[in-house]
Amino acid sequence: MTGAAAHLEIPTPRWAVPLLQPAAYKGAHGGRGGGKSHFFAELIVEEAIADPNLSAVCIREIQRSLRFSSKRLIESKIRHFGAEHYFEITREEIRRVGGEGVIIFQGMQDHTAESIKSLEGFRIAWAEEAQSLSNRSLELLLPTIREEDSEIWFSWNPQYETDPVDRLMRGDQLDAENTICVHSSYLTNPFVTRKTLEEAQRHKRTNPETFDHVWLGDYIRLSDAIILAGRWRVEAFEPGGDWDGPYHGVDWGFANDPTAGVRVWVHDGRLWIEREAGRTKLDLDDTAEYLERGIPGISRYTIRSDSARPETISHLRRHPNEAKRLPNVVGVKKWQGSVEDGIEHIKSYAEIVVHPRCEQWQAEARRYQYKIDRRTQDVLPVPVDAYNHFIDATRYALEPRIRRRTWTLV
Repeated sequence: MTGAAAHLEIPTPRWAVPLLQPAAYKGAHGGRGGGKSHFFAELIVEEAIADPNLSAVCIREIQRSLRFSSKRLIESKIRHFGAEHYFEITREEIRRVGGEGVIIFQGMQDHTAESIKSLEGFRIAWAEEAQSLSNRSLELLLPTIREEDSEIWFSWNPQYETDPVDRLMRGDQLDAENTICVHSSYLTNPFVTRKTLEEAQRHKRTNPETFDHVWLGDYIRLSDAIILAGRWRVEAFEPGGDWDGPYHGVDWGFANDPTAGVRVWVHDGRLWIEREAGRTKLDLDDTAEYLERGIPGISRYTIRSDSARPETISHLRRHPNEAKRLPNVVGVKKWQGSVEDGIEHIKSYAEIVVHPRCEQWQAEARRYQYKIDRRTQDVLPVPVDAYNHFIDATRYALEPRIRRRTWTLV
């Protein structure tokens, strides 16, 4: 690519050529070593030189330190192209010499609906590691960057096709007329280093199950990260008279998280998920009747719930209106490692059989996962606290059967 400023010439890989055309949304997705971040860093330097008054923001979902932002990469591109005289680099931002332009670096989780207005008037927003962007962040960002000819750039290594950025740029929310989205990998990067090629070949040889995701940018389909992968199936069933249970559990929620209730059984070494009921914004006074409709007879049984909400438990146990009362709801005991112990207990069954009507339980089972180290892609023994409300309710329901282990910090 030849920059608009005199004497600035920047080579462009073939995969990135479509991104040189104007578009409201530009995206580059793919695997490690594809050069996505390098391309956008070079492009933002070119744009800032061409327009001395350009305001641009580089964002991530969470940015705890500028050391982990795009700032260092952009600074290296400025030096590489001998363009230091165009910029004043400060500790927190990059200012354009000879104009009012500025490049700033922010985390989306630091913004509120009010503070995001500070970005109005910015013509470019570049979201790096965009696979981490939440729905809330996109809902704040998209209507804010709306100047004439403004653009939002996304670079990311995909995880799931249901992630917000993938739905926006490649899925059911795609605005095709205003979007340019391309794929890159180490195989299409003409500037890939020998070390990167060797690392890719080593990964392909030693860990072929994750190679396509890490290096080619494929979605995570089934991996060790998915906590219940391969452990459950869907089948209609009727509980027998000799089955253990039923066991009932509730995880409290309201605004963003659902209040989630379940009825489960144990039989023949298997865990059977028979009923579920749950939704967001469920008023406390409507909770008992709602759960009773979805899980008939639940109010007559002991219900084990999250003990972090004692006021909720007390209110439902003592409600003056009998129809709105859950007289047998109790808070579960918690201990160090109780979440992990509960997960291991659920995984210990020969299999988990989920009734077809329990669709929310199934949706969580497909997505509930362990944390993945972003640098190494190693699966860590730390459950991600998301997509787990009905599964948490199942843990609570089974609490009397869960064996408490002794945990040692190492």
